[in-house]
Amino acid sequence: MASTADEPEQTPEQARKTPSVDPSITPSAPRSGERGVSAGQTGRARGRRRSDNPHVPRRPQHRRTSTGPRRRELLQALGIFQRATPDQLWKLTRPENRHDKLTRDNLLDLEDHHLVRIESVQEDQRQVWVLTKRGHSEAKQLLEPKGIRLSVLREEKYDPETGELLGTGYDDHAAAVTGVAAELHRAGIGHRLGFQTEIGHRLGNSFVQRADLVVRAPAAGVPVLLMEIDRRTEDAHDLVQKLHRYWEWGRLLPPDADKRTVDLVRSRPDAIDTVDHEERLWRRVYPPTGREGLPPVAFVFADTTEAKVDNTVKVLEESGRRYWAPRRYESYHRGITALDYGQAVPVVATTLEQLQEHGADGEVWRRLGRTGEQTLTAALDNPDGDALYRAQAARADERAARRRAAEREAQRPVCSRCGQKFTDDRWEETTARGGAWTAGDLTVCGTCHADDAAREQAARLQAAVPPPLEDDREPARPGRGLFRRRG
Repeated sequence: MASTADEPEQTPEQARKTPSVDPSITPSAPRSGERGVSAGQTGRARGRRRSDNPHVPRRPQHRRTSTGPRRRELLQALGIFQRATPDQLWKLTRPENRHDKLTRDNLLDLEDHHLVRIESVQEDQRQVWVLTKRGHSEAKQLLEPKGIRLSVLREEKYDPETGELLGTGYDDHAAAVTGVAAELHRAGIGHRLGFQTEIGHRLGNSFVQRADLVVRAPAAGVPVLLMEIDRRTEDAHDLVQKLHRYWEWGRLLPPDADKRTVDLVRSRPDAIDTVDHEERLWRRVYPPTGREGLPPVAFVFADTTEAKVDNTVKVLEESGRRYWAPRRYESYHRGITALDYGQAVPVVATTLEQLQEHGADGEVWRRLGRTGEQTLTAALDNPDGDALYRAQAARADERAARRRAAEREAQRPVCSRCGQKFTDDRWEETTARGGAWTAGDLTVCGTCHADDAAREQAARLQAAVPPPLEDDREPARPGRGLFRRRG
């Protein structure tokens, strides 16, 4: 019997629960209190399958991950970044897989265990996953013992009148931050446990400059990298101010610094340039960068045009030159062209689109003050910095030593008697204080001086021999003189 207009329309849920009364599908056998069995079909020992009811949604089969490393990886990633899409979680956990299907299956399994949930679905059908309260507690046990900051729990809040889930708006900036971290991890630059978001850097005036993403990837040659993700919602000059704050923070002294150093810096702020980086505050927070200078900063632009990026980089180069530009060494007049990066903040820039298209390990990074794009480590290196300075200084010292040796050789005295040049010992003997008393003739070389000394010694010895006495003379022999007595 067809339903009339006065009858209320059934919902899909009621339709699943209400038996059909259409004559065309009325069972041929009378109903009984036993378990329902369709006419002409044998009974099933295990009851009906979901596939027998077209109104019951079928869930895809997926691999169980209630325990094991995959569960730990996903909980850690969501604990650090709070919200992420399956594509981002795939790159943050198992980038070696060809696609994110296994990650999506794992998320469905974790959802069955009430550890994660879908917070929203975007217009492009991207699902945004977050931790449940139970999953947040488990992620806390995985992260906090390792000293990793845990993100805030995204609680389910509903409108009391409409029952609509509140707070499901997707933050595009947070999505860009997670996307950058995912591309870095996919390229082998950093591990998900080496990423931290919203890390504060407190300045002397108590202002806190928060880095969108801090990367620690020593195995990839990037011990520390402070990242700012900009979707062109900030003015370029605001980014210059951020760079200024990072530069100021890198020049701070720790609270327990030596009192004499503190007094010197207070009286003469430029004196901080003479303080070794090991004695500064930033070395208490981050490991050494392996390169001269302060901790590097990276600006990653997302959802913008190439022209806007070029204009922003130009402003950073011109207005922020004091903070990123190296200085000349004081000995540049010796022919040294190397630059001093000791007090500079290395700054690199790229876009999220380039990272996704070419990979974070490709030549997509531009260093302020340089032309062209390089790999990240090449952009952070300073080939014209400290290494070049040491090589040029060594060559300059060698040239200076040869020049001094030539000038000294030109001044070496020549013997006035034999014409030979003085030896170093003879030269020092004739010029040393008090040496002239024993050097004899100062115009002769050592050989001639030795001959003179030998003759003088022989003369003195001869003069020192006394004449023989009368009794010591030899008696005269008898001879045949004129008056010889004859016997």
